Amino acid sequence: MSSAEAFEGAADIRRAWARGLAPDPALTVSEWADRHRVLSSRAASEAGPYRTNRTPYMRAIMDALSPASPVQRVVFMKSAQVGATEAGNNWIGFCMHRAPGPFLAVQPTVDLAKRLSQQRIEPLIEESPDLRELVLPARSRDAGNTVLAKRFPGGQLILTGANSAVGLRSMPARWLFLDEVDAYPGDLDGEGDPIALAEARTDSFGHRRKIFVVSTPTLKGLSRIEREFDLSDQQRYHVPCPHCGALQWLKFERLRWKPGRPDTAAYLCEHCDEPIAERHKTWMMAEASGACWMATAEPARAEEARRGGLAGFHINGLYSPLGWLSWEEIARRWEQAQGNDAALKTIKNTVLGETWQERGEAPDWQRLYERREDWHLGHAPAGVLILTAGADVQRDRIEIDVWGWGRNLESWLVDHVVLEGDTARPEIWAKLTEFLCATWPHASGVSMALARLAIDSGDGATTDAVYAWARSAGAGQVVPIKGMGGFDRATPLDGPTFVEATEGGRKIRRGVRLWKVSVSVFKSETYRFLRLSAPTEEERAEGAGWPGGFIHLPKGTTAEWLKQLTAEQLMTVRTRQGFQKLEWQQMRERNEALDARVYARAAAWLIGLDRWDERRWAELEEQIAIGRRDAPPAGQPNRPTTIQPARRPADWLGTPKGNWF
Repeated sequence: MSSAEAFEGAADIRRAWARGLAPDPALTVSEWADRHRVLSSRAASEAGPYRTNRTPYMRAIMDALSPASPVQRVVFMKSAQVGATEAGNNWIGFCMHRAPGPFLAVQPTVDLAKRLSQQRIEPLIEESPDLRELVLPARSRDAGNTVLAKRFPGGQLILTGANSAVGLRSMPARWLFLDEVDAYPGDLDGEGDPIALAEARTDSFGHRRKIFVVSTPTLKGLSRIEREFDLSDQQRYHVPCPHCGALQWLKFERLRWKPGRPDTAAYLCEHCDEPIAERHKTWMMAEASGACWMATAEPARAEEARRGGLAGFHINGLYSPLGWLSWEEIARRWEQAQGNDAALKTIKNTVLGETWQERGEAPDWQRLYERREDWHLGHAPAGVLILTAGADVQRDRIEIDVWGWGRNLESWLVDHVVLEGDTARPEIWAKLTEFLCATWPHASGVSMALARLAIDSGDGATTDAVYAWARSAGAGQVVPIKGMGGFDRATPLDGPTFVEATEGGRKIRRGVRLWKVSVSVFKSETYRFLRLSAPTEEERAEGAGWPGGFIHLPKGTTAEWLKQLTAEQLMTVRTRQGFQKLEWQQMRERNEALDARVYARAAAWLIGLDRWDERRWAELEEQIAIGRRDAPPAGQPNRPTTIQPARRPADWLGTPKGNWF
């Protein structure tokens, strides 16, 4: 190495050392974003230079993340489409450029962390010249730039998932970004709360650390972000009325429109009761007009939060800038969601930024008994287009409920069967195989076959037998499942995973495909559907139909079966680690009817019933409409016309159905 190169290298070291000793910049995150941030068309709906004035309510949040702010913990409970993601990216870019240090960004899963890196962080670096100079391309030798790690002078950005204990223990962190915390697991591999694990990484930085906790809320009693917000000063963005000038924060209850006319949506001022048109929104939200964040918590709590360096912010979709989510669209979604709790929950969470109160109380079984309809078990009424079954395996019997499904998730209890016998012996499984060939008469005169049966994998004593039978029956019609708790799953079913099965005494390592079912989701849905009211005779005479999801029960349904269907309650319990969670608990000894319903619903979900388009439903209606006795059984999606009808033997059960029906 020449003396000139050595001198230049020493100069670089001195400059780096000086940067490390320099105090944190007075520049705020919002000021940095307005000067240096460029939004990429790959990652933003409005490409070009970032403008805080587009979402002025984000300025105070970003500035609280600036090193000069005394706030150490920033909590943001929000709706979708309010610019929170870009604000978090601004903070990351600011720290890379002006306040380098170890930065840990946590997504709910490692896969989501990779997606954030590729869709958000890489465009952030590529489109900002100042950041491009600091972070070398991933293809460079020793660049320190990978999908989950971005090295820059004076620090490093690590991205990980809340489902990775190793990732959360990866390094000390001065800056910690916890995104979508309501989707984090409650307890990570027995090591505790992932938020606590991540926060422990910041302890060595003391008062110099910053923690940004962000999420759209989910369920009341379970929502992490709601608990965090409740502990804060609970700031809300107050805007002036264009008529009287009084400040107020926007509430959905004051958004008014004519029924059936969401285009008439306007906000009613809580001070002067004058309607505010949405065109005033830009002026109202501008800081120059007097808009500002104000604490809404009790004064004592707000003061305690401020002393602890905690600031909490909440905002809903009513503040979404013009051109994003409109008041008209919010009103339209609200009207369309009426009568559908799942849709209302989505609006509460993603549009209003509020938690959803899950109704877990069991419906009154006596009311269900009184509303039974005039048709009998063993028959599929008009409206049924497909049949699925759920099988609950006990030591001495297999209980099966057959459910018929129609449009809009309307369902009918078609049959209840009890196969009695020791489930450790092959005889009962032979009866279950015969059951797969059964058909049921439809009100139109055709016969219907079972589209799919979901069977519980059972406890340790019966699991092997279930797997062996499911393998012999074939994956086309039989689905082994395993129930899992929790409401925070991305989909109601996960899988499949391959598990070991036994065939002829030989172990087959990947012998059966097993699906994991979120029983909490389907139990809540079942109770929600059971609470729906039937249309009156006058309403039906005027053409009113059954509400979507309505559950029809026949005259043969007994009180015992209904007690089993309503045997559980949703309770808030506290775990041994001190976390709260919602859990279904049995209030009666037996709950087979509820379990079988959940399994049959899972089978319907797996064949795609929730996602079928009009063409698929029309095909099933055509099968029913054929009406020929020699036609193949109806209710089989994509049925080849050459399939011979399965015939139900006269002694197909071999044992009586039991004495319930």
